Amino acid sequence: MDEDKKVVTLEGRSRTLYRRDHIKSDGRKVSLYGFRSPSGRVGPELVSFGNHSSELRRDPLRNTWAIYSPHRQSRTFMPETAADPLAPERPGSAPTEIPFSQFELAVFDNQFSSLQADGGASKPSQWATGPAYGRCEVVVYTADAEGSLQSIGQERRVLLIEALIDRYKSLFEGGAAYVLPFENRGQEVGVTLPHPHGQIYAFAIVPEPQAAAARAFAAGYDLVADHASWDGAFDIASDNGFVAFSPPFARFPFETWIMPTRPCRGPWDLNADGIEALARMLGDIPRRLDSLFGAPMPYMMSFQAAPREAGDEFQFTVQFFPIMRDAGRLKYLASVEQFTGVFTVDVVPEQAAERLRAR
Repeated sequence: MDEDKKVVTLEGRSRTLYRRDHIKSDGRKVSLYGFRSPSGRVGPELVSFGNHSSELRRDPLRNTWAIYSPHRQSRTFMPETAADPLAPERPGSAPTEIPFSQFELAVFDNQFSSLQADGGASKPSQWATGPAYGRCEVVVYTADAEGSLQSIGQERRVLLIEALIDRYKSLFEGGAAYVLPFENRGQEVGVTLPHPHGQIYAFAIVPEPQAAAARAFAAGYDLVADHASWDGAFDIASDNGFVAFSPPFARFPFETWIMPTRPCRGPWDLNADGIEALARMLGDIPRRLDSLFGAPMPYMMSFQAAPREAGDEFQFTVQFFPIMRDAGRLKYLASVEQFTGVFTVDVVPEQAAERLRAR
């Protein structure tokens, strides 16, 4: 069997997981994940051209970081379905990023990566803290051109979580300090490809919000115990050891967090039942958000798991930041939010929880 046709059998939490790795001619990796062994020939490849470089700069006043990646200006923007780069390989059509005619879930190295595994082809500028080391991957939920976390179904959501656990393991072993799986949904938050997908950023640093959270947990803050003291006022739904709630300190209207009701550093700590419960909630929360205004809710969603070196006290959450405050009305992050970091929120969290709870 050729090396790029090798199928790896993984011991998933919920069931046996298969991964097929293929290295494209430009050196980027594509991994097919499935509960059935991925098969099929390798078709034509969409490859990247030219060497890109990114640099990292630190703001000494706020202790925050910015990545400068000018090559991302040329990334694909809202292509026609026939030119969908996340589609499976189709005879007679232009090559795509996934050179296989069928797949369950795929992960590949982003050709428009903000982070560079080798620091890029050129030296950083004199203002840079250093090269923007790291890795950016695209996670394609389905071969279908349309869909959502809700519509892809429970089995595919379970597969997504299992694949993310494998990516956490691989990226941490590769030296990443912090790994952020996330999804941007809707053009309102800058989505450039409508095909259902998420992304993974693997950072060589721990960004300040996550570093601050790690410090708070290390200093003794217990989110699980704090949540229990709210007496259900902010709860939206629960499922077999998981709870969804709108935190009393929410910054976005209808902000929703999903959390295990016991200590848990990341999805890798979950058993099969936990993965099934989390997967159900990953479908349920978008359904509730969509039902608020009778239209797909644009949002930012992220897995907030422990940085590699964080202690056992770090508490895993999945966080949804919806950006509609009412039907047809976006929540803008304007001057107060941008200049002070103090958010003005139009919907009180307990009222948001009540409305979502009724959906």
